[in-house]
Amino acid sequence: MADYTTKSPVLFLIFNRPDVTAVVFEQIRKVKPARLYIAADGPRSDKENEQTLCREAREISTKVDWDCEVKRLFRDENLGCKYAVSSGISWFFENEAEGIVLEDDCLPSEDFFIFCDAMLEKYRHDSRIRHIGGSNFQQGKPWGTDSYYFSNLTHVWGWASWRRAWKDYDVELSNYKTTDARHFKNVFADDIVSESWTNIFNKLKANGYNTWDYQWAITNFFNHGLSIIPNVNLISNIGFGANATHTQNFNDQFSNIKIEKLPEITHPTIILPQKEADFFTLDHEFKIKKSRRKRQFRKLKFWKKK
Repeated sequence: MADYTTKSPVLFLIFNRPDVTAVVFEQIRKVKPARLYIAADGPRSDKENEQTLCREAREISTKVDWDCEVKRLFRDENLGCKYAVSSGISWFFENEAEGIVLEDDCLPSEDFFIFCDAMLEKYRHDSRIRHIGGSNFQQGKPWGTDSYYFSNLTHVWGWASWRRAWKDYDVELSNYKTTDARHFKNVFADDIVSESWTNIFNKLKANGYNTWDYQWAITNFFNHGLSIIPNVNLISNIGFGANATHTQNFNDQFSNIKIEKLPEITHPTIILPQKEADFFTLDHEFKIKKSRRKRQFRKLKFWKKK
């Protein structure tokens, strides 16, 4: 669809990468949101030239030349990924009942905005649905014959949601004790997956990760929430490399995934998670099949010794 204007407000999260910020901003500029929120973390005092890079990124993101209400949350001091991003999203949903969230390295297609607008409207009052993702990691395999499928996973490379869901978010997971991690087995039947998420949970509780997104995924797990995943990929992460916080391997198979065209949107009638699709993604993240082979080998050695 040419010259599409998005109906939804957009939050643009930026930091110290003016190169990718400029590319993503141009895509936002094309769809001309009526309300644009820009949140920027402050420079780190021990990083040479970061103050200049942060200033350049902020200058790019403020070049709004369409009819738009712009709100800015520019931090003077560095909060880090965990608190800068999570507080920026909370600020957004304090002002908006629903909307689209983009980080500076998540390049959306125009169809991404069309998709998010449609999903936000259709599932606005359906409490089962808590997250709308733009990324598809299925390497060309569709699940079902419709435009999207449902998932237990929470992909955050370009996404949308509602205040009704984000209100449950807690960056510290303070409502949950370490023992609550056993509930992962109620989400994922596979022992390796549930153990992996248990380890992530415990490390988060011990402040071992400087991130915000695992907490959002866990919040959705523990609220029995579903995500929407498009059957074509609508986001390309262009930020892989040495300057990235978490995605530093430029050769990762999910780096710069090709963006695909979204056909006319059709809706599935059965609202259940596609467990096989989730397993395909989790196998890449947690190396499930490889871990199983190692366990089987260890068991074999044990029984041979016996």
